[in-house]
Amino acid sequence: TDGPVRGRRVGGLRAWRGIPYAAPTAGPRRFRAPAPIEPWSEVRECTEFGDAPPQAKSYTALRPGKYQPTSEDCLTVNVLAPAHDDGTKRPVMVYIYGGAYIMGMSATGVYNGSALVRRGDVAYVSFNYRVGTLGYLDFSRYSTPERPFDSNLGLRDQVAALEWVQRNIAAFGGDPDNVTLFGESAGGNAVTTLMTTPAARGLFARAIAQSSAPGLVTTADRAADWAEQFVDLLPLDDVSDPVAALERATPGELGRAGNRLTAKVISETPGLIPFGPVVDGDFLPRPPLDAYTDG
Repeated sequence: TDGPVRGRRVGGLRAWRGIPYAAPTAGPRRFRAPAPIEPWSEVRECTEFGDAPPQAKSYTALRPGKYQPTSEDCLTVNVLAPAHDDGTKRPVMVYIYGGAYIMGMSATGVYNGSALVRRGDVAYVSFNYRVGTLGYLDFSRYSTPERPFDSNLGLRDQVAALEWVQRNIAAFGGDPDNVTLFGESAGGNAVTTLMTTPAARGLFARAIAQSSAPGLVTTADRAADWAEQFVDLLPLDDVSDPVAALERATPGELGRAGNRLTAKVISETPGLIPFGPVVDGDFLPRPPLDAYTDG
């Protein structure tokens, strides 16, 4: 594996939670593609879910009065496996949460996967990916050699998590050649998008898309326009330096500007939201529906 981890028993099952699958994305890594995790040698305690990606606090409720902490350092994966390791390589099911690409986290109770593991005898994987402004707005129009901005950050996170599964799941009793990817709503759209993402080729064998809107991707031109509108909604000290504003803004300020952009886009172009995968001609080269049409 990337490094030794210690989990715990949960409901009679073996659980590992909060394992990092990519390097932190805060600071200079904000708005950058996920970087490889630095392997570790000491045993890492992985018994609690990692921080949720930044989003409105109300979206992170675990139970009345209890909320999952949020952080830009949120790229973690969780594994749930049967109680005993009998040497069998079990099918793997990897779940992608929904939430309109503006909210969601793997710590949500209904995503714990215990019923699937008990009834299906599978290894269940869930993970966090960046949402909202930090994951699904494309600021690559501001990219320079000195300060790059990458596109499709949340989609890239999902690929990085699937790469983690391929590298590591055998150590948890899973079969890396028998991975089923599934998700609901925005997670379903992630599944249908990943099926047409070249970087995801070979990372999963089967896919289940629940309530997907497979055409809910945007063009590079529209994404660039939304990025410009977003910057205009930030509390800028210097309107001539959008890069500095994007770097200095707190997650809360980014989130509030994203809310204002969403209201503006919905008002002007009903049926569209500014968060989602972008057909950038690179990481996502073609509209998924076109790729399906061509087989």
